[in-house]
Amino acid sequence: MRWSQAFIPTLRDDPADAEAVSHRLLVRAGYIRQLMSGIYSMLPLGQRVRAKVMNIIREEIDAIGGQEFLLPQLHPKEIWDRTGRSETMSDIMMSFEDNKGAAVVLGPTHEEIFATVSSELNSYKQLPQLWYHIQTKFRDEARPKSGLLRVREFTMKDSYTFDLDFDGLDIQFDRHYAAYVRIFERLGMNAVAVAASSGAMGGKESVEFMVASDVGEDEVAHCDACGYAANVETASSSVPDIEDPDGEFAVERFPTPGVRTIADLEGFAGGALADRQIKTLVYFLDDEIVLVLLRGDHGLQEQKLLDVTQTTRSRPAQSDEIMALLGAEAGSLGAVGVDGVRVIADEGLRGRRSMTTGANENDFHVRGVDVERDIVISQWADVRAVVDGEHCVECGNPLKVFTAIEVGHIFKLGTFYAEPLGVTVLDKDGKTVPVVMGSYGIGVERNMAASVEANHDDKGIVWPAEIAPFHVVITVLRPDDEASIEVSEKLYSELIEAGVEVLLDDRDERPGVKFKDAELIGVPFRITVGPRGIDNGVVEFVTRKSGESTEVAFDEIVSEVVRLLR
Repeated sequence: MRWSQAFIPTLRDDPADAEAVSHRLLVRAGYIRQLMSGIYSMLPLGQRVRAKVMNIIREEIDAIGGQEFLLPQLHPKEIWDRTGRSETMSDIMMSFEDNKGAAVVLGPTHEEIFATVSSELNSYKQLPQLWYHIQTKFRDEARPKSGLLRVREFTMKDSYTFDLDFDGLDIQFDRHYAAYVRIFERLGMNAVAVAASSGAMGGKESVEFMVASDVGEDEVAHCDACGYAANVETASSSVPDIEDPDGEFAVERFPTPGVRTIADLEGFAGGALADRQIKTLVYFLDDEIVLVLLRGDHGLQEQKLLDVTQTTRSRPAQSDEIMALLGAEAGSLGAVGVDGVRVIADEGLRGRRSMTTGANENDFHVRGVDVERDIVISQWADVRAVVDGEHCVECGNPLKVFTAIEVGHIFKLGTFYAEPLGVTVLDKDGKTVPVVMGSYGIGVERNMAASVEANHDDKGIVWPAEIAPFHVVITVLRPDDEASIEVSEKLYSELIEAGVEVLLDDRDERPGVKFKDAELIGVPFRITVGPRGIDNGVVEFVTRKSGESTEVAFDEIVSEVVRLLR
């Protein structure tokens, strides 16, 4: 490709709305343009990278036995109703009525649809199967942000496995795990595999692959010592025990005028430290109102709450709802003496005595509370948010909590979809059994962006060679110099013949502009051809990642490039 004929609209300035480095650089370097919120056009450079990312994914999934399909983007809503996900995913699902009045969904994912195709499986002899496609998804994100990292239309490779039993699922899950590790390595990222919540996907187990980034929307708890890693939505940690006073304590009500927070009560005369307080939160889980109790210095992790209660929606109760239930405002709430309301207590409160909590009357609290004696606990659960520096549950060393981008997610679905959709086979004994499924997703454009987040410097993108739009850019310093053009054209032809993807910068621009553009778009190697080098029989060869510059003879440069690429 000749740069003079290419559409590469580089920009000198950052887009005003760009927060993430990948958003800023992909726009500036002419890879993408925004059409509307969360919707991007892929320009020629972007499309070249996107195709290479998809090729890597195809190679690795094909290598573990994948068979490629292409299933529709448009789905009858009735299928989603049968699994209940038309409700659990209603906040992001794009649905409408067609001209005949039928309810239709733009697919946010394809578990249900692959399950319908798999209904043609009828015998254990046809299992196992590994099917996949690379298809457009639609999700009505409330707050699209960070360029390609959170969008409303995107491409995903989603693969699905079908097995007779859970032992078969475990094998396919492990094969996908290994394939994903190889994919992220080839994309130039150090991805950490972490235990995760399955959320609206359902199933018994899932693993996310995370890449550390300041613009990530997830948080990961990781132990450097033993390797424990989990999304904070599922992570656990150990905290030092609190030693309560000996003896029996009676519940005592006392005035706390103006006290509305944990910190207020800590500073109040006769109050209590945060770790000796009970925090009372009022939540709606689906349509049920519940009380959630935690230690005063601990925070709630809402996804843990959803998972342990097997509910799909949560929201904090409003002030009027709280007043109607408990007769007090937030800041004076407690569960002592409360009857007829489900109470979920965090494990951090188990066995605690002589605690202080709200009295369910404004400006009053109670102390001397024995949690298990004075409160009717409906369910004990770990619903606490893990924080940086707490101790690992596996080895006791400190945990690090960092923000990260989710670049892949794999799920053991079990029979979550097979049962409601009637996907069954006959086993060896002729008995009808539901097919055991797995689901494995990886976003194409998100991984493009995540690779940029992991591979850039202050000059622009630094693509790994395997997904760079071109391997080499030949920069002609003097397009008006006949000898320079002749040498450049010869190198261009020889490199292409050797299987190297080359961008020939033959534009009538200043050398500084050409160098900056080459660095911005992130081509791994640059060959600079100029009159002075021609006189000496050499070209300048620059490696984008290291910035190292060397002089290489005309007759050696092609073999040197091929050697470095292979």
